[in-house]
Amino acid sequence: MASPHIDLEHFEDLVGEALEGLPDEFAELLDNVVVVVEETPSADDLASVDMGPEEGDELLGLYQGLPLGERGTEYSTLPDRVVLYRRSIIKICGSIAEVRDEIRDTLIHELGHHFGLGDGDMPY
Repeated sequence: MASPHIDLEHFEDLVGEALEGLPDEFAELLDNVVVVVEETPSADDLASVDMGPEEGDELLGLYQGLPLGERGTEYSTLPDRVVLYRRSIIKICGSIAEVRDEIRDTLIHELGHHFGLGDGDMPY
């Protein structure tokens, strides 16, 4: 299976489509959350999920922040981040349609962490 060629701009457009496709009631709860695209995870990103450098292409996305249910009334900080790793997502896909689906699934999965869901609680 050959991975499709998708440049950064096209990938970011697909991420925008995925964000726009979120249900309104879900999207309204994403105050103070930014979604960013990075090419590959950093060593710190991998370490934060107990992965080594040899597993870098396996990490598709990462939530960086404090889940809503763990915040107190005094909570005030920089926005939470959802990072999508372009190279990792493209590598496992055989078409642009698969990339589109994987972006959506990974985005929903990482946003689930924002809402306090664990990996075992998520549909993706």
